[in-house]
Amino acid sequence: MKAALAVLMLLSAGLMAPAHAGKWVATPYAPAKAVFEFYLDDPQKIGSALYWVRSLMNPLLESPYDYSPEDLHIVVVIHGNEIVTVAKKNEATYQDAVDRMRYYASLGVKFKVCGQAAADFGYRVDDFQDFVEVVPNAMTELVHWQQQGYALVVPKVMEKTIDVESIR
Repeated sequence: MKAALAVLMLLSAGLMAPAHAGKWVATPYAPAKAVFEFYLDDPQKIGSALYWVRSLMNPLLESPYDYSPEDLHIVVVIHGNEIVTVAKKNEATYQDAVDRMRYYASLGVKFKVCGQAAADFGYRVDDFQDFVEVVPNAMTELVHWQQQGYALVVPKVMEKTIDVESIR
C-alpha cells in the first residue's frame, strides 16, 4: 500500500511540475540537391505539390543559412495528370501554377516532363511552356538524378477533410 502511494505521489508530482518548452535548433543544412517526382492524379493538386518545392527552398534562402538560388540544385520531374498544367494551351486554366513554376525556374529549378507521358497526352515538345525540358522517360530521369546524389522527394498531396481548429 505504501509503495502504491509513493508511486502515486511521484506521478502526481511529475504532472504538476512545470512543463519544459521545446527548443529551436538550426540544423547545419548543406545546399540542397533534390529531385521532386510529381505524379499526381488531379492537375489541381500541382499547387500543393509546388509548396513542397517552396518548403525546401525558403528556409535555405533565409537566415541563418542565406544560400543563394545558385547554391540549390532542384529538379522537378512531371509525369502524371499534372502534365496538362505546363501545356501552353492550358496556361489560362493553370495561370497561378504556371507563374509559380516560371518564378522557380528563374531561380534555377529545372522542370522536366516525361516524353512518354507527353506522347500519351498527345503533346509535342513545342506544346510546353518555355521553362520546360522534355526528357525521354520519367523513371530513367529520376534514377539519373539520384545517381548524381540528389535526394528523391515525392510530395504527398492529400485532400484535407479535417479542419485544424477541430483537432488542436
